[in-house]
Amino acid sequence: MNLNNSSSIPLITVKGLKKYFPILRGFLRKEVGYVKAVDNVNLDVKEQETMGLVGESGSGKSTLGRTIIRLYEPTEGQVLFRDEDKIVSITELEEEELRQFRKNMQIIFQDPFSSLNERMTVLENVGDPLLINGLVKSKQEMIDRVVEIIGQVGLRKEDIRRYPHSFSGGQRQRICIARALILKPKFIVCDEPVSALDVSIQAQILNLLEELQDLYKITYLFISHDISVVRYMSDRIAVMYAGKVVEIAPRDELLTHPIHPYTEALLNAVPRTVTEGRRKKSILTGDPPDPANLPGGCVFHPRCKYAKDVCKDEEPVLRSITSDHYAGCHLAEVLELKGIKIYS
Repeated sequence: MNLNNSSSIPLITVKGLKKYFPILRGFLRKEVGYVKAVDNVNLDVKEQETMGLVGESGSGKSTLGRTIIRLYEPTEGQVLFRDEDKIVSITELEEEELRQFRKNMQIIFQDPFSSLNERMTVLENVGDPLLINGLVKSKQEMIDRVVEIIGQVGLRKEDIRRYPHSFSGGQRQRICIARALILKPKFIVCDEPVSALDVSIQAQILNLLEELQDLYKITYLFISHDISVVRYMSDRIAVMYAGKVVEIAPRDELLTHPIHPYTEALLNAVPRTVTEGRRKKSILTGDPPDPANLPGGCVFHPRCKYAKDVCKDEEPVLRSITSDHYAGCHLAEVLELKGIKIYS
C-alpha cells in the first residue's frame, strides 16, 4: 500500500467503458446477441496508488483490466492516460501509436506457468521487450538491464541462462514481474498475481510488489477475489458486479462502512476470528446473472434482500454519496450496512 505517495491526480481515467463479446450461432455464424463483460464502467486510478478491484468470478474484473490497456479492443468508451503534461486517449491510438505507447502499460498475469515461453531463457523472456521497442543498442546492454531487474525481484545473475521449467511457481512469478518492469512502465495491471501461488509465497510476492512500486513510482490496478489480499495492497477499492463497478471508496472506509448491498455480502463472507464473536451470516442467495441477458433495473436486485420496486425498474448510476465514496445503489443513503473490523 502506498498511501503516502499517492496523489490526487488521476493517471488513468475510464469513461463509459464497454466490452461486449458477440454470440455467434449457426452455420453462417450469425450474431444473435452479446456477452456484456464490461458495461459502462467509470473509474479513476490516481498516480502511484494501488486501486484494488474485487468481485465474484465472472464479474468482469480481468476483462476490465485488459480492456483498459487495450489487450481487448473496447466496444465503446474512453480510456485517458496522463503522460507527463498531456492527456493521451488510449482508445483512439492507431496501431503503430499504440505499439509505441505500450511501454507505459504492462500486465502481470495470474498463471506464471502459462505466461512464460518455455522455449526461451529468462534472459530472452525478460529482455525481448527491450529489443522489440529498440531500447538497447547491443546484446551486452540487454544482458546488463536484465541482470539488474532480475536482482531487484530476488533472483540471481546466473538465473538468466535457465529456462522457466526449472523454477518454482513463486520464482516464475518473479520473472513475470521482472518482464513487466523491464520497460519501466507507469501503470501495471496485476491480474490476480498471487492466486496461483502457495500461501507461504504470496506474502513475499505482495511485499515485492510494494517495494517495486516505491522504487519505480508505479500505479497498480490490483485485481483479486481475495478480500484479505486487496485489504493489504490497496489504497482504494472498487467493487465489480456483472460487468459494472457498483462501489468505490478508500480501503478502510469501504471495508468498515460499505454502502452497497453487494459489498456487504462480499465482506460478510470473510472468515471471522473468535475474538470478533459469532453472528449469523446472511448468505447471498442465487447465482450471478447471465451477462448475455442481464436483468432490468439494478443488476443486483434479484439477489438483494433490500430491493424495492425502484430497483427493479430503474438502473442506478454510480454517484458520490460522501466524500470520495461512490455507489450505484438507489438506497445507498438510507441503508445501514455491516462491514468488517480492520486491524493494524
